[in-house]
Amino acid sequence: MHKVEEINSIIGDSFTVISLKEAGIAIDIPEPHDTIEANASEKSATIYRLTGKNCFGDDTGIEVKALNGEPGVKSARYAGDEKNFAANVDKLLNKLESIEDRSAQFKTIISLMWNGEEYLFEGIIKGQIINEYRGTNGFGYDPVFVPEGSEKTFGEMQLAEKNVFSHRRKAMDKLIAFLKQQP
Repeated sequence: MHKVEEINSIIGDSFTVISLKEAGIAIDIPEPHDTIEANASEKSATIYRLTGKNCFGDDTGIEVKALNGEPGVKSARYAGDEKNFAANVDKLLNKLESIEDRSAQFKTIISLMWNGEEYLFEGIIKGQIINEYRGTNGFGYDPVFVPEGSEKTFGEMQLAEKNVFSHRRKAMDKLIAFLKQQP
């Protein structure tokens, strides 16, 4: 639901986006692949098979340079299959405890199924992982990630401010531009 809220704040009145629940899909789509791109494709292909309608799925990960891209594709389950945001962030901070280079990037891939064809859209925002939680907004790694060009974490930003920097915003802007070109 956090993603749907964020996406709706990005697109405004341009389009209507509904959640899986609102579409009557009550399954948790697996993310079995080794890349963010493949997991995004899995999601959109599954939704398309179930509904037969144009749709999109996304996957997002945070990639930390000093950890060779970890947690990456495992971002939501970094500390275990429960998808516990606090445990994931704590694990990341523990791994970075004695590391000076804390450069990282959030990466979002949106896979659009449009009339049976797949299109991919990428959004990346570079930044730094800080040592402690700051802010209670957003979700996931937001309270420890400071995007380039800001002194605030995503967790300290209101949604409108986050959308100025957001990786998801960058990918959604590309998706919206594509959709606006369609007849």
